[in-house]
Amino acid sequence: MKKISLLVFSLIVGALTFQSCEDLDDNAVPVSDFIWKGLNAYYLWQADVPELADDRFANQEELNNYLKAYNSPEQLFESLLYRRGEIDRFSVIFPDFTVLENLLQGVAKSNGAEYGLRYVNPTGSAVFGYVRYILPDTDAATKDIQRGDIFYAVNGVALTDTNYQSLLGADTYTLNMATYAPDGTITPNGREVTLTKAEYAENPVHTVNTFTQGGRNIGYLLYNGFYSNYDNNLNTAFNQLKSAGVTDLVLDLRYNGGGSVRTATYLASMITGQFNGQLFAKEQWNAKLQAKYESQNPAALQNLFTNQLSNSAAINSLNLNKVYILTTASTASASELIINCLKPYIEVVQIGDTTTGKNVGSVTLYDSRDFSASGRSGSHKYAMQPIVIKVVNKNNFGEYSEGISPESDANKLEEDYANLGILGNPAEPLFARAVALITGTGRFAAHTPAITHKPFKDSKSMRRFGNEMYIEDMPEGYLNMVKDLQ
Repeated sequence: MKKISLLVFSLIVGALTFQSCEDLDDNAVPVSDFIWKGLNAYYLWQADVPELADDRFANQEELNNYLKAYNSPEQLFESLLYRRGEIDRFSVIFPDFTVLENLLQGVAKSNGAEYGLRYVNPTGSAVFGYVRYILPDTDAATKDIQRGDIFYAVNGVALTDTNYQSLLGADTYTLNMATYAPDGTITPNGREVTLTKAEYAENPVHTVNTFTQGGRNIGYLLYNGFYSNYDNNLNTAFNQLKSAGVTDLVLDLRYNGGGSVRTATYLASMITGQFNGQLFAKEQWNAKLQAKYESQNPAALQNLFTNQLSNSAAINSLNLNKVYILTTASTASASELIINCLKPYIEVVQIGDTTTGKNVGSVTLYDSRDFSASGRSGSHKYAMQPIVIKVVNKNNFGEYSEGISPESDANKLEEDYANLGILGNPAEPLFARAVALITGTGRFAAHTPAITHKPFKDSKSMRRFGNEMYIEDMPEGYLNMVKDLQ
């Protein structure tokens, strides 16, 4: 398990970074001052952004004059990001940190119909939606809508890659449904479903199944987000799998956009168990922070396999030497971390589509002396979630910005929108491929859809913080440690 000292040390460095500017008046441009100093201290690509250089400003007055040229905190933030949309695709800023904190734990407005969007044709702007799963205790759970349903329009307006956000971003909207034919034809069928959003906390441990086939006890877990509030639920799920004596695990991460690095370390430890205390993942920070870590506290960069949760509860481990992981283009960040960082230890059999390609992570920065939540400014509620780390595995490999693909061509499978199947059912196409490999039956015949629909967006990635990997907040008491060292 990674030591707490990593972020403590980072906060100390961050608090002392801006030595070239005497911080005489950071209230002249309060939010903007916080943004510049936070990015100067932590941003992964700080050295690549000339405006964030440590010697860019000789004093606070020069910095203030620079900051006053921007019309809004958001405009300044965007101007300081490195090759936005190409290299840095994920840094975000929020005017209300409570919204950000909720998103980090899977709390957001939802009508309960989680969906994916795909292009209708290889060329053109038209897109269609397909329902991936329905969340319990939501509006969608009370309506005539289910996994596999297709929609082509919202409020009677056909979906495109330019209007989808305004149509699907509303709190209430009506989906215009369609029928998907095996040849890829999408035909309106006259059905309509009206859905309304409300704030909702998603339990990411969606489905846990076990069954016996071909002499193997097979476990299945559909896990949809690395939210630390549900670490106990995840551990309970593995207790169920362990109690059933599973010999093989199918981990379904196809709709998992990521989350906590710490939770990812727990999940890896639950799958295995035989590597307690060994290196699971290693963090790489910006050049100046990395140099200080390596010279003063290299162990702080390490995330180690562990046998207990943060609350000291014993982890339920399966001690497996092989795991089958189901993926799509929506599988991102901490999900990809699991694949990449388990590979040096056990056999990882990936089944499905190429993943998103997010090998970097973030941390929440507040407007306080050391950028922590403690002592934050009361004059505003802005908080940033900038990219601050790249994560590599035991062998220092972490280059998968184009995504991670199944190694075997036979395991490269797209979801078939004419036959999505039931999640957790061994007959569902991707799960069926895993079962065939586990049992060695050879009865699985891959089905190739008549047309390949290029992925576009999904309901989680449309949120401002939908696909993310992040480091947890600091524990109580660290602020006093920082002050003692200043």
